[in-house]
Amino acid sequence: MKLLTYDSGSGPRCGVLREDLIIDVSALLGVDRTLEDLRALLELGDTSIDRVRGALASDMAAPGLPLALARLRAPVLQPPTVRDFFSFEAHANGQGARTLREAWYRLPVFYFSNTLRIFGPGDDVPFPAATERLDYELELGCVIGREGSDIAAADALDYIAGFCIFNDFSARDLQFDEMAVGLGPAKGKDAATCLGPWLVTTDEMAPYLRDGRLQVKCTVRVNGDVWLDEGDGGAAHFSWGDFVERASKDSRIVPGDVFGSGTVAGGSIPEAIVLGIDGARYLQPGDVVELEVEGIGTLRNRLGPKSNIDPDYRYRPK
Repeated sequence: MKLLTYDSGSGPRCGVLREDLIIDVSALLGVDRTLEDLRALLELGDTSIDRVRGALASDMAAPGLPLALARLRAPVLQPPTVRDFFSFEAHANGQGARTLREAWYRLPVFYFSNTLRIFGPGDDVPFPAATERLDYELELGCVIGREGSDIAAADALDYIAGFCIFNDFSARDLQFDEMAVGLGPAKGKDAATCLGPWLVTTDEMAPYLRDGRLQVKCTVRVNGDVWLDEGDGGAAHFSWGDFVERASKDSRIVPGDVFGSGTVAGGSIPEAIVLGIDGARYLQPGDVVELEVEGIGTLRNRLGPKSNIDPDYRYRPK
């Protein structure tokens, strides 16, 4: 199934896609309140996705809306947490430009991103005023469907509701300054994360899951030009099970939490430049970024104008 969040003019609602028709999940399940996004559905309990699947199979009557008439939102409007991992070696080492520390191969490390700056498919993304090196990052994402702690990697897929596309917009000049100090990334990742276009449930993605990794082809287009062709989503050093085990160790994960896989090799602008992609450069206001992932779909966003603050303001020495 494809589960999504949409707005037809009366506020966000959780929906399920049947061919080109969005079925309202609140009505489909007969719940007594509006489920405003995927997180609200998942919080109904561990069987919530099975309930939607069963209701669709029984062909229960529920309001429907043509997909073309709806505004899609991020599947989870405000995740409880966003953990972004770092699991593709060729991205981590800059396409071979640097040597990684031993710990990278041993630990599936992650950072926490900003849950208050989540954008969905088709949204215009404000261009951060304090950067001159804005980058996209093509990542795979998952949404947690069940609460848990200290989960073994072997059991992890039972906790993943499904998968989406994850675009971690990054202000590289800010990020490099922060990490040179020994703490971060923080402000370099603070402005925008895009999720979408919907969540494809784990059972539907099963044909692509091998050794706990999504063996999917990934493409990046900027203003219609291909900057990454057939990136390999299955080349991750760590599996989704490793992510869940690491995140839940001595901690807690809950429905609606979002994990990013880290950037697929070749899925960032510095890599595109190193690989000699014609026209590759850092992003500018007005650019349209499209990320396409096999089995999931396409996440498209346009960059808006820079924020209206003092243009001389920079996180760098005068």
